[in-house]
Amino acid sequence: MAEQTKSLTQLGLRAQGGAEAQITGLSVDSREVKPGHLFAALPGARVHGGEFIQYALRMDAAAILTDRAGAQIAAAELAASNAALIIAEDPRQALAYAAALWFGGQPDTVVAVTGTNGKTSVATFTRQIWALLGLEAANFGTTGVEGAFTAPLSHTTPEPITLHSLLADMRAAGITHAAMEASSHGLAQRRLDGVHLTAAAFTNFSQDHLDYHASFDEYFAAKAGLFTRVLPADATAVINLDDARGADMAQLATEAGQTLITIGQHPEADLRIQGQRFDATGQDLRFSYQDRPHLTRLPLVGGFQAANVLTAAGLAIAAGAEPSRVFAVLPELTTVRGRMQLAATRENGASVFVDYSHTPDALATALRALRPHVLGRLIVVFGAGGDRDTGKRPLMGAAAAEHADLAFVTDDNPRSEDPAEIRAAILAACPEGIEVGDRAEAILRGVDALQPGDALLVAGKGHETGQIVGDDVYPFDDVEQSSVAVAALDGMI
Repeated sequence: MAEQTKSLTQLGLRAQGGAEAQITGLSVDSREVKPGHLFAALPGARVHGGEFIQYALRMDAAAILTDRAGAQIAAAELAASNAALIIAEDPRQALAYAAALWFGGQPDTVVAVTGTNGKTSVATFTRQIWALLGLEAANFGTTGVEGAFTAPLSHTTPEPITLHSLLADMRAAGITHAAMEASSHGLAQRRLDGVHLTAAAFTNFSQDHLDYHASFDEYFAAKAGLFTRVLPADATAVINLDDARGADMAQLATEAGQTLITIGQHPEADLRIQGQRFDATGQDLRFSYQDRPHLTRLPLVGGFQAANVLTAAGLAIAAGAEPSRVFAVLPELTTVRGRMQLAATRENGASVFVDYSHTPDALATALRALRPHVLGRLIVVFGAGGDRDTGKRPLMGAAAAEHADLAFVTDDNPRSEDPAEIRAAILAACPEGIEVGDRAEAILRGVDALQPGDALLVAGKGHETGQIVGDDVYPFDDVEQSSVAVAALDGMI
């Protein structure tokens, strides 16, 4: 982007005392401040950004955006400077709107999806549908930016400056349609505010991120913000009625004035799942839309994929696509990377799947979904992350104990915690699980246990290509490790 300047007024901001300033850029990291920047000093979990205002001023920031607490922290430095001061009750939201005005460009059609599980699949399937309809489309979130525009991302929902810079770059590159994942962190921190959404979707709600959110109610409220705060009243909400909180989210969307497209097996669903027939390579799906039945083939393993696909179809329809054209391309959808992905097949016909399921509900759902595709035993290799919600660990163990025939409990990004303690918490609820700390060995042993008709699910990491131990990230790819294990045991290497 060429160098530009905009006034505070052009960014929708008003300084204390009405002072105006010409802004040359936006920063949330004081180390990146350049002369003329607007520096956003935001409240943080451990340190308030107000502590860094003094450094931003030394770098000749032209304006400071913060809350009253931040202004108080740097009161002396601010009083001695010529920088304009903007105090906002919600500085994160003010920054998001300012970033949208600063970068000034977004794809014509942007949709978002929130939920504990399924966000990446829904966003990817939505992009695939658009692409199959001949549109220039991309999706972004946990797996980065994919489609007709590609880029890496460090967060599922980027912070506002990165997000709006990305959206502007997409538009400049000719992207007309974008599907994004809306994480609870991103919604709680107002990162999506300022994005012009045509439609938004809700997949499901179960335990996750309670290391960040204080309670289930707070976690749900964060996700509900997509509909109660971000999505415009004249937009469309696509809601999964099969989820226990689906009706609650639908009511919130209705109260916000949004049009509803509902999905699921629920008898009142607009896109209603009427039947599924499973085989080794996918499923046949019978569904109805506006009371008209349709039959399609999905080359996707896992019963839950039908809900993900219909949610994506709902978003595409909400964004203006002709329903009949959307339904016609569903058989051409392909597996999302790291989401129930067929990683390898043994000579005896047994299959190895890799999935990102890293919550109790996701693991149980993945195992239940695989069962109809499997003639023999269902084996799972899984663990739980360190420095995250500890309450998930025994629930993960219980899910494996209930739904798998054989379980290997291993490490999954232990971070700063003792991996053995994490495994012990899981094994307390999965006493017949086999403990194998080394993840590569656990996968090898899981593959070795496969007999004709069996299937192995390697769960937890999905698309990830690293194992986080302490502060280090070691190369590790579940798909690659599964392929290597099969090749080694079948004598191909």
